[in-house]
Amino acid sequence: MNIIFVWLILFIIFLVAELVTAGALVSIWFCVGALVAMIAAYFGASLGIQGSLFVIISIGLLLGTKPFIKKYMHPKTSATNADRILKNRGIVEEEINNLKGQGAVKIDGKSWTARNADGNAIIPVDAEVIVVGIEGVKAMVKLFVPDSE
Repeated sequence: MNIIFVWLILFIIFLVAELVTAGALVSIWFCVGALVAMIAAYFGASLGIQGSLFVIISIGLLLGTKPFIKKYMHPKTSATNADRILKNRGIVEEEINNLKGQGAVKIDGKSWTARNADGNAIIPVDAEVIVVGIEGVKAMVKLFVPDSE
């Protein structure tokens, strides 16, 4: 079998692996390495040079681009203190009405915009609620029932 076809087959295998992993960048560097080795084979380079080019190009691209690409594919997430209020109880300061887009609760001495996590039922002022989640800057609350803790 012609060595050019071997490099072509390797290129296709690495490309399919990259496509199957949905852009996770697991084998794109080896695609480029196989392509360079295939071009070298086409121009008559020895098998040793082809293999060396494959290894050098693949590892060079992997080491040179992976940290840069990883930084942009998985940007750092900033931790906030919003999760501190999860499972805390609070008192409704402003009637919670999801249909009107209004509501506020006081939790740990701080006011939070709030919505009813149970749907569109209105939660009246001075009702005790428990925080079950956070969506954006809003506390998602449920009416507190002592048996539900």
